[in-house]
Amino acid sequence: MEVVAVSGVSGSGKTSVIKQLVEKLDCPYLLFDDHTDENTYPTDMKAWFESGADLSEIKTPKFVDSLREYLQKCDNDYIFIEEPFGRQRPSISSFVDQVILLDQPMEVCLSRVIMRNLKHPSSDSLISIPKYLAMYDDHFREIYIALNDQTRENSDLVLQDVLSVKQTTECIIQWLRNNRQ
Repeated sequence: MEVVAVSGVSGSGKTSVIKQLVEKLDCPYLLFDDHTDENTYPTDMKAWFESGADLSEIKTPKFVDSLREYLQKCDNDYIFIEEPFGRQRPSISSFVDQVILLDQPMEVCLSRVIMRNLKHPSSDSLISIPKYLAMYDDHFREIYIALNDQTRENSDLVLQDVLSVKQTTECIIQWLRNNRQ
């Protein structure tokens, strides 16, 4: 069984691609955001980034526990995990066999984040879009670019073309099949 991390910045398509992969390959998956809590991220991301962006400070013990559980009980070919940082976080790196980076242009990712919030309108989402854009302009964009660059260095497959979810999924499946032979 291989643990395949699908990585990329917010809006790169990680969740959508993973859901299509598991549908086609009939295997388990874990989503990063399903295993986060108020202690996952440093409270001041800008200060965290300016002080060196130590990825060991991104904590997801529930994610690691769930992955261990899957590894013990599953006998599928793959487990897909949404891990934005690939092999870069010490708590997860020893589990990851392959890293696929969805290395999409920042403006595409930003557009997708905005559209995701607009598709599910609530008073929170309508307030959160301007708040997110202010943080994006102030520091998120720089953080995304730097961490994406870092993840790219240690990725096994980097997809930079802007493709549909279906096309991206097909590329990944073909790549996985070619690596198994």
